[in-house]
Amino acid sequence: MKRAVITGMGAITPIGNSVHEYWNNLLQGKSGGTAITRFDTTNYKTKIACEVKNFNPLQYMDKKEARKTDLFTQYALAATSECMEDSQLDLGKSNRNRIGVIMATGIGGMITFEDEVLNFGRNGENPRFSPFFITKMIANMAAGQISLRYGLHGINYGVISACASSNNAIATALDLIRLGRADIIIAGGSEATISKVAIGGFNATKALSTLNDSPETASRPFSQDRDGFVLGEGAGVLMIEEMEHAQKRGAKIYCELAGYGAAADAYHVVATHPDGLGAKLAMEEALTDAKLKEQDVDYINVHATSTPVGDISECKAIADIFGNSLESIHLSATKSMTGHLLGAAGAVESIACVQTIVNGKIPPTINVTKVDPEINPKLNITLNKPLDKKVNIALNNTFGFGGHTVTTVFKKYNL
Repeated sequence: MKRAVITGMGAITPIGNSVHEYWNNLLQGKSGGTAITRFDTTNYKTKIACEVKNFNPLQYMDKKEARKTDLFTQYALAATSECMEDSQLDLGKSNRNRIGVIMATGIGGMITFEDEVLNFGRNGENPRFSPFFITKMIANMAAGQISLRYGLHGINYGVISACASSNNAIATALDLIRLGRADIIIAGGSEATISKVAIGGFNATKALSTLNDSPETASRPFSQDRDGFVLGEGAGVLMIEEMEHAQKRGAKIYCELAGYGAAADAYHVVATHPDGLGAKLAMEEALTDAKLKEQDVDYINVHATSTPVGDISECKAIADIFGNSLESIHLSATKSMTGHLLGAAGAVESIACVQTIVNGKIPPTINVTKVDPEINPKLNITLNKPLDKKVNIALNNTFGFGGHTVTTVFKKYNL
């Protein structure tokens, strides 16, 4: 069976607009939480989010292209630009028919949709729509625009499974590489939903934190006083390449994408199974797929969004699976710093997993005042400060509304 490796990465996040900046700020425990600047939050229960800062689309595209693309596509193009440069792939010497793109999103062009529908309402019986409305809004357009920019003729589509979306994209890319359907897949996710509709909608489900007086500390996974997730935005993109193809071109190889598991809670449209059934199945399948044992795992980037129920169920699943290995496996919730990037979360957190392997450092979980007593005390949660640790195997958990659960496995190259 063919094997896949990571040969390039790119990131746009609430704590940095490059992989280097994002990673350094993770290690420093920097929070991306701020008061929302995108719209007037006076009448909203939640007034905070983890916005991307200092992003200028004109650094990545001209004005004409920027007018034709939603912010979520702009983030995807920006992260892909960094990924392509990082990979040092010479497209002139590559078979572009064998290079595909699979980009995920949870919601897609929400900002465009909101603007156009509100404009429709204001115009009453004489509605006017932008000719770019549909092509800006639809969720597959990040993948489409990336292929257009680089002339990539391989497999190309979008993936949607709520907050598990970009982990599903990465998992699908692995399958395609294994099957010999592509030499390279540009895979990841992008999200830009800090808007009136999204904040209002998530408030209606009572999913968001309302700790408005302390945006920097509002995302607090595992903490007894957590009250919901903080919405984030951004994009993460990875170049997933067939191992022999990467070796032949002399590519820089970060690590191996060794396997994945995917399952479903089949329990509730929003809430996770109280015993973490789907999470447990995904992690077990991931270990089987990667031919690993529980004691082989060094690090798990947990989904842990800071919701009262979700954090506990995931921890139960981890405790059930890893048993006697719990104390040797380190966990951290990087959402404590980035907020929850929805469909982009898996890709951005996968980059963190790759970096733990490359750099031998585990980023912390911040904002924990007191660990919830319902969480197994044997779980080795990295709090407040980064930890120096040799990491050979890293897992990334992502779970989404609808019961979707996906775990990906990253492995030290040539281990």
